[in-house]
Amino acid sequence: MSNAGLKSFGKTLRREAFGIFALIMLVLLVIGPMTSVVLWAFAERWRQPALLPTEWGVSYWGETLQRADIVAALPFSIALALIVTALSALICLPAAYAFARINVPGRQGLLLSFLGVNAFPRFGLYIAIAVFFYRTGLIGTLPGVVLVQLVNTLLTMIWIPTSAFQGIDRSLEEAALDVGAGRLRVFFQITLPQVAPALFAALLLTFVSTFYEAQGALIIGLPNIRTMAVLMYSYITNQIVVQYGAVISLILWLPSFILMAIAQKFLRGNTVSAGFGV
Repeated sequence: MSNAGLKSFGKTLRREAFGIFALIMLVLLVIGPMTSVVLWAFAERWRQPALLPTEWGVSYWGETLQRADIVAALPFSIALALIVTALSALICLPAAYAFARINVPGRQGLLLSFLGVNAFPRFGLYIAIAVFFYRTGLIGTLPGVVLVQLVNTLLTMIWIPTSAFQGIDRSLEEAALDVGAGRLRVFFQITLPQVAPALFAALLLTFVSTFYEAQGALIIGLPNIRTMAVLMYSYITNQIVVQYGAVISLILWLPSFILMAIAQKFLRGNTVSAGFGV
């Protein structure tokens, strides 16, 4: 490289020093822990001070996937996530449509209340819910876990659909009404196709968040309800075999990553903030 090229490269490096530093820190803080999990999942033997596993293999995958608790927890976790997603859609989507179309007093305050629930420290919130559920006999039951996980879905299933319903072209609906179409037909043939991508994204994000939610299921569901995320907690904290926890972590991460990547393609950059009416 010529001297002029070296000088130009040096100037660019100095100008972008903060950005490069931020990128390196992002890689270390985000990619670093994920890399460690991946390495442990395929490590047969890894002893200090070796920087990489000294023996590789997939035997722990077979052992993990053959465990009876894992075999039972995986389909149960999928079914639970589907139930919570369906109930959340049934409850929240009509509310989102009302938030978008009906300008009632206190509308913004109600929307902000969903943010307040998610901003509240989850552990404290779950403990308070657990005290109430203990008195009502819901601790250790499927309905109790479903109810506590519904709390986690409110933000996604209200804000994103509200934004979608606010952003549709109302003139198309009015034109269809003018030519004699009924409101129900207008909703299914005009309104719903316009908001379908955002609704699909909200459903995917809700399913993913429910699938790997652990704290609520752990506090409310034990000892009878054991999801994959709860098993991951127990394997990481109680087992001396690190590989079991790493394998379960990857099993939980991969479908979640794929679904969130799909959901991201359907979301505009202002989708969540528009649910605020900002």
